[in-house]
Amino acid sequence: MMHTRAGWHVEMEFMEDDQHTRAVALVRLPDGTEVRAHGAASRHRSDTNQPRVGEEIAGARALNELAMQLLTKAHEEIDQASGRISHPIHV
Repeated sequence: MMHTRAGWHVEMEFMEDDQHTRAVALVRLPDGTEVRAHGAASRHRSDTNQPRVGEEIAGARALNELAMQLLTKAHEEIDQASGRISHPIHV
């Protein structure tokens, strides 16, 4: 049986104008660390204005960057705990 030991809540904020969407993703880890990442999307002037699509693209890019930062953090912690250089963690 699995037991939940920790839960993470990711916060997303969006800033938009007519052609640009920026996203910020933030996760607070149980050890108090905050990891923040950014993503952006641009709408070509000939495309229809669909703010939700811009949010999805910018949000996905921010979450991807957040994932990469968490992988790097985990990799560094593995190296620190083991005292040696470990193999890279790939997605």
